Amino acid sequence: MQVKKSSALIFDTLKPEYFSYFRIGGSGNAMEQKFDENTIYRNIKPADLEGHERTFEHCQFINCDLSYANLSHMTFINCVMDTCNLSLIKNTDTGFQQVDFKDCKITGVNFGDLSNFSLQVSFTKCVLDYTVWHKKKLKGTTFDECSFEEADFSETDLTNAILQKCNLNRAIFNRTVLKGADLRTAYNFNIDPENNSITKAKFSADALNGLLTKYNLIIE
Repeated sequence: MQVKKSSALIFDTLKPEYFSYFRIGGSGNAMEQKFDENTIYRNIKPADLEGHERTFEHCQFINCDLSYANLSHMTFINCVMDTCNLSLIKNTDTGFQQVDFKDCKITGVNFGDLSNFSLQVSFTKCVLDYTVWHKKKLKGTTFDECSFEEADFSETDLTNAILQKCNLNRAIFNRTVLKGADLRTAYNFNIDPENNSITKAKFSADALNGLLTKYNLIIE
C-alpha cells in the first residue's frame, strides 16, 4: 500500500483536489481515507473537514470555527489548534496525539468520548467550560490559564497534571486522581480530600478553603 502525502500548503478555504488519498480493504470493498500532512488551515468551517477516518499530521488550524463539527473517528497527530472554536464538537473515538490547543473555545465537549490511544494534549488560555473528562487518563497534562466552569472531572486521572492559573469554579471532582498534581495557582475549586486521591498534590496555603468547604470551617 502506498500513501501519497501532500506538501506544505496554506488554505483560506479548503480545496479537495489537494488532499491525498489511500485505500484500505480488498478489491471491491475498498474504502477511501484522506491523509493530510504539513498543512496550515485558516478560517475553515465544519463542512470542510468531512471524511471517513481522516488523519491530520503536523497540521495547524488557525482561526477556524469548527463548532458542532463531527470529528468522530478522525486522528490528529502533532497538530496545533490556534484561536479556534471547537464548542460542542462530536469526538467519538477521535485521536488527539500530541495536540496543542491555544486560545481556543471548547465548551460543552465530552472529552470522555476520545480515543485513549496515545492521548496527549495541552491547553493554553482555553475556555473549557461545561466539558466532561470522565475516566480520561491525563497524566502530566498541562492546562495553562484555562477556564473550567462547571467542568466534570469525575474519575479522571490527573496524576502530575499542571493546572496553572486555572478557574475551577463549580468544577466537579469525584473520585478524581490528583496525585502529584500542581494546583498552587488554580482557584475557585472545591475538592473533597476524602473523595479524591490527592497524595502529594500541591496547593497554596491561600487555597485551603477549597479543600475544607465540607467541614464548614472559618479560616482566617
